[in-house]
Amino acid sequence: MSKFNRRNFVKATGVAGIAALAGCSGGGSGEGETSTSTSGGETSTSTTQSGGETRLSWHAGGTGGTYYPLSNEFKSVIEGHTDYGVQVQSTGASVENVGSLYSGDADFALIQNDIAYFAKNGTGIEAFQGNPIENLMGVATLYPETIHVVTLADSGIETLQDLEGERVNTGDLGSGTQVDALQILNAVGITQDDFQEQNTSFSQAAEQLRNGDVDATFTVGGWPVGAISDLATTEDIRIVPIDGEARESVKDAASFFADDQIPAGTYSGIDEAVPTVAVQAMIATNAEASADVVENVTAAIFDNVDELSIKTDFISKASAQDGMSIELHEGAQAYFG
Repeated sequence: MSKFNRRNFVKATGVAGIAALAGCSGGGSGEGETSTSTSGGETSTSTTQSGGETRLSWHAGGTGGTYYPLSNEFKSVIEGHTDYGVQVQSTGASVENVGSLYSGDADFALIQNDIAYFAKNGTGIEAFQGNPIENLMGVATLYPETIHVVTLADSGIETLQDLEGERVNTGDLGSGTQVDALQILNAVGITQDDFQEQNTSFSQAAEQLRNGDVDATFTVGGWPVGAISDLATTEDIRIVPIDGEARESVKDAASFFADDQIPAGTYSGIDEAVPTVAVQAMIATNAEASADVVENVTAAIFDNVDELSIKTDFISKASAQDGMSIELHEGAQAYFG
């Protein structure tokens, strides 16, 4: 299959267009698998059978963020406690993953809770405006997705307002990171006409900073974000705080943002805690997914959190509905009660 074109996805109008574009995000069909198709706006599930094993498609995010390694830990736990096989796919994250869930290319995906709300209600961003993704269903919330605004220590950028006129990477085009970055900048009076926007993955953005091709980048993810950790081992970095009046303006502009901070020592050279804001990461599925499969997958993860190594301070059954912004799938309801 051809690679999903995120620029076209963001510009697409109509649910049928979203489904058709998201249907191109898969990595191809191997032995024992069948590719997903959409026809006339109808969806089909990507769950497949291979040698008697149920294979689930799990869409994550870029390899330099938190979604991808965490999804692979979920894969190990699910495969260790169920009869299901899981294929984890690297993607452009939240917005792309919503499209893949709608079309049936993904059975499960990680997305941000704000993007889930926008998609379900057909509001907030262009991709969903007036086109609610009604089959999008929640499974569980996981951990705060912390907003990182990263620059080099000698850039002279110390506040959000200093980004005006600069070259800023706001994340993959159409990603939740880009949506959040633009919301944050707009909240402090900086529009897309006021800076030079670039769009790449976290890892590519870090390389741009290292090479002097951009002045700052936005990254949204549970700390520590791998791409930032790697950058900090070779470069002196600064994480721009979101605090004071700027933070209040951001929270007033979008109710999904909550106070957060990046602890001292999270990244090399960052010796003091940095105030910022966060949204929530969550697991989502679609209404067509089997209730038994969703319940079994949810149970495998939340009954075995001790087998995870990423974000274990946050992921628990007790907190798995905190910040849930959309209706739960019946399988998740059966598990959480």
